[in-house]
Amino acid sequence: MKILIIGGNGTIGKKVAASLSQKHQTIIASRTKGDVLVDITDSNSIKKMFEKTGNVDAVVCIAGAVKWAPFNDLSEEDFYIGIQSKMMGQVNLTRIGRHYINTGGSISLTTGILADDPVNMTTGAALVNGGLNSFVKAAAMEIGNSIRVNAVSPGLVEDSVSKFGNLFPGHNPVAMNKVVNGYLKSVEGKLSGEVIRIY
Repeated sequence: MKILIIGGNGTIGKKVAASLSQKHQTIIASRTKGDVLVDITDSNSIKKMFEKTGNVDAVVCIAGAVKWAPFNDLSEEDFYIGIQSKMMGQVNLTRIGRHYINTGGSISLTTGILADDPVNMTTGAALVNGGLNSFVKAAAMEIGNSIRVNAVSPGLVEDSVSKFGNLFPGHNPVAMNKVVNGYLKSVEGKLSGEVIRIY
């Protein structure tokens, strides 16, 4: 398969890309470096990316920003950071990308544990993750062309414990191989409209 991985240089993305590249042709996209550049907050940038890559068999997105701050400090604009980037960025990847995905292909988006088990300062992330979880269930029913749509929802991953572990008190870190397998299940499996929780 020809697989486009947005965010393939990140903590999770690197491991997912390394695993998928063992059996498939992978194209790495990100804002600053990769085989192709993209800003997922910009629909025109997304379209230009797909025009460069041509048709693909699968799209995997492991990208998107959200604002971390106490709820009482969040402004309306702070919420829009996550809505525009992680949420609408992935919605637009799906909306635009469906025209560039071969029949029977797949789209794998990324949400996260904060939709179900939020911690302090994650109201914005919880909002976005929960919205995306619902989005994939609905979009999968209507997207057509036998395209599958799923979300992979990881918990705090082992490789991020040193950086973010103090923000997730009492959470059990998830092994990276389990997270990678969640994406493999979405890409290589037959599921559609599912939130693949790796907690």
